[in-house]
Amino acid sequence: MAHGSRHFDILAPRSKFYHGPFGRLCPDLAAWPGMDDSDLISFATNEMVEVPGKLPSELIDPASIADLEAQFSSNIPAGYTYFGQFVDHDITFDPTPLMMRRADPNALLNFRTPRLDLDNVYGRGPDDQPYLYDQDDKARLAVGTVAGRPDLPDLPRFGNRALIGDMRNDENTMVSQLQTAFLLAHNTLVQRARDVEPGASTTHVFERARTTLRWLYQYIVWTDFLPRFVIDEVHDCAMRLEEVCGGRKKWVCGLDDIYSWKNQPFMPVEFSVAAYRFGHSMVRNAYQTNLPERGFGNFAPIFDNAGAADPDDLRGFRPMKPENCIQWDWFLPMTTSTGPFPQMARKIDTKLSNALSFLHEAPVAGAPENVLAFRNLKRGILMDLPSGTAVARKFCVSPPTLQEEEPDALWYYILREGQGNGGNTMGRVGSIIVCAVFAGLLKGDPNSWFNQDPCWTPDDDPLLCSHDKVDDPSWSLASIIRLAGLKPDGIGGAAGV
Repeated sequence: MAHGSRHFDILAPRSKFYHGPFGRLCPDLAAWPGMDDSDLISFATNEMVEVPGKLPSELIDPASIADLEAQFSSNIPAGYTYFGQFVDHDITFDPTPLMMRRADPNALLNFRTPRLDLDNVYGRGPDDQPYLYDQDDKARLAVGTVAGRPDLPDLPRFGNRALIGDMRNDENTMVSQLQTAFLLAHNTLVQRARDVEPGASTTHVFERARTTLRWLYQYIVWTDFLPRFVIDEVHDCAMRLEEVCGGRKKWVCGLDDIYSWKNQPFMPVEFSVAAYRFGHSMVRNAYQTNLPERGFGNFAPIFDNAGAADPDDLRGFRPMKPENCIQWDWFLPMTTSTGPFPQMARKIDTKLSNALSFLHEAPVAGAPENVLAFRNLKRGILMDLPSGTAVARKFCVSPPTLQEEEPDALWYYILREGQGNGGNTMGRVGSIIVCAVFAGLLKGDPNSWFNQDPCWTPDDDPLLCSHDKVDDPSWSLASIIRLAGLKPDGIGGAAGV
């Protein structure tokens, strides 16, 4: 008996909702021997924090923004940090506790579909998870509003719990607002589908809107998101549209010797535990969210270490506050971005903002698990990841020279490469791993536009229009904000929500 919408074939491994295992890109390489915990925590807390010993609250004086920007900022708009988190939540989820015994990645289950299919937005469909959908119109996704502000959209909530396809997309204000934008964008496409095909069934309208949003999302990931972080040469060769026999065209993967799958998709731990965690170094201590009447605007820390019951920070898992709603031209390059905006992400380097040394994952304040750098290094050891230098040699790439005290952990090595590139892109090993995996996921997915309609572009789609790409003629993440009907230069809907 089938469950969910008709589009969800339940036969593994063909099913788009097949949960694939984790695996390895370099199974022949020995594990990096690692460090003991005392050395790991010492290095993580003393060498990998941008301003050792200072709390986030000491760095959020708006008068100091210019100095901080010059010292720490990359040329990557800050919104892409959290789009990277959104994408991660779409393709991978490992709930295994950090302080577990060593584990074989092949025995671990990836609880996200290893495809760029927005299952973190759509869940298992309106029949199987009806609470994610508008109860009066099953083609539309449910959307909430900020308490007391019906003009400001929020995730649908039951108390503090967001009713969405992946709870992690409520971890902080930025990813929560991105999730909201995708919900609204889908609903816009539903209305356009009905305008194009009056009288079409609810199921047909839903499928058409979902396909357009998925393909636009995949297009943005490949043509807008990835090129901002990886070496151009690697991206250009990772996937190419080539003319083949008979005058046909198809996408050819240039890195399929590193990662590809045909029957059973898997998520490589070199990617999920190391290379794709480069974004952790891009997190800022604080962000300017929007411009309320009270002055320069709300400048809030990503995490407040004060321990208040309702801290004045940007952490999630609670109803959205008006002062935390995102003004998108302060996070993405848009035609209305002016002055110091958009804010830029931190550089890709071996330092993390000190806010990430004060997480609240462990119940004991100051526990090693609350230091993100320690958690990443420790997880790599527990997963028996090879050293960064070993992977570089396998790829015939010249590795940077590490100092004696620097760990050769793959995650750290990826950041070290980025630092050598000036902090604006990853280095060669990081670029190869990330591009190989994304190319493999897109080419391996039988429902991606790379396979269904290889010459498709958003300009060809009747549900998309020129206004959706006004900020970038090649289509970008800003197109999702436009499609959602959100104000680029304020908060709320452009014409009401």
